[in-house]
Amino acid sequence: MSIATRTAAEVTASTIATGRSRDRNPGSMIFLGALWFSLFFGVVVLAVLIIDTAIAGSQRFDLNLIQGYESIVRKDETGFRAGILGTIWLMVTTALITIPIGIATAVYLEEFADKKSWYNQLVEINLQNLAAIPSIIYGMLAAAIMGLFGFTFKGIVLGGAIALGLLILPVIIITTREALRSVPQDIRQASLALGATVWQTTWKQTLPSAIPGIATGTILGLSRAVGEAAPLIMLGVATVRFDPASLTDKVSALPIQIFNLASAPQDELRTAASAAIVLLLAMIIGMNALAIFIRNKFQRTW
Repeated sequence: MSIATRTAAEVTASTIATGRSRDRNPGSMIFLGALWFSLFFGVVVLAVLIIDTAIAGSQRFDLNLIQGYESIVRKDETGFRAGILGTIWLMVTTALITIPIGIATAVYLEEFADKKSWYNQLVEINLQNLAAIPSIIYGMLAAAIMGLFGFTFKGIVLGGAIALGLLILPVIIITTREALRSVPQDIRQASLALGATVWQTTWKQTLPSAIPGIATGTILGLSRAVGEAAPLIMLGVATVRFDPASLTDKVSALPIQIFNLASAPQDELRTAASAAIVLLLAMIIGMNALAIFIRNKFQRTW
């Protein structure tokens, strides 16, 4: 091999390995500049919106915001206690319903299912499509399920949890399967070679190794469900002025209260809605931060 050929091969290998290219022609530079401008513009607009919302709601950053209920008489003291507790009820119930089903489905499809069978291929296609369906459709489906169970009023904790669970179920299944795929096949083969069954290998080797990825995907799915309002509106979830105590109690949610108060004509209610938006953003950012911490703390390199 000549020196020129060897040098070109080394440059190509270095470019592939590092992901960097020394190509600096005008077209590539313009495209790179457009990418950076798009990223910068999106971040700036988001930052401006958050800062403007925080300034608008700064007068209501007090304890009454989270301890009080929505007030008809004293609008300047309206609070979101019912919405916050309702959101917590919905998230816990959603997690209890969805996480076992999602993980079990992902384990079956990834570790036990016959990839060539037509029904498993149909499930694969549907999973990819379900992740792109508008969230309001899941509200309609949950309303139909609640009707089958004989519930005349569907805006209860169980109904909201079913809607949000259906919404994030494809996300949990897909992320769990990706976490299982990241576990090297050598671990499975070594366990099977020592006499373990496929189930024992999955339960004691594969699943524990995939827990960081599973936990991260699950938390990210729940953080998406926290901010959803469309499926809950479809179920008739509205503002209530009491704390839910069971799965069959009427429930409110923070996004629903924000939606209602943001369109109110009174300035005091719109100010409270702005403060609640910042509170909801803090909850979502906190859940995302927890997911990042779990990923960085417990991830394994093979």
